[in-house]
Amino acid sequence: MAQKTSGPHDPPTLTVKGRDVRIRTIGLVALAALAIWFIAANTESVEVRLWIPTVTLPLWAVLTVTLVVGVAIGMLFAHRRARR
Repeated sequence: MAQKTSGPHDPPTLTVKGRDVRIRTIGLVALAALAIWFIAANTESVEVRLWIPTVTLPLWAVLTVTLVVGVAIGMLFAHRRARR
């Protein structure tokens, strides 16, 4: 992988197999792979208390919902920040 020189306002990129890939994209792919691996490794059932009811769910489902909600909140904040 060779680092590409770019203008002062261009995002930093790396050349991977002849394609320019942003370093941020590589980091996001690595984090997504780690999250998927962590979720897949946790398969036992757990009890989750939802205010009044208590439900038993597989841990991977709880982790997936938590990940999706976290990504949605992050996207909301990023969208609001970009509008400023």
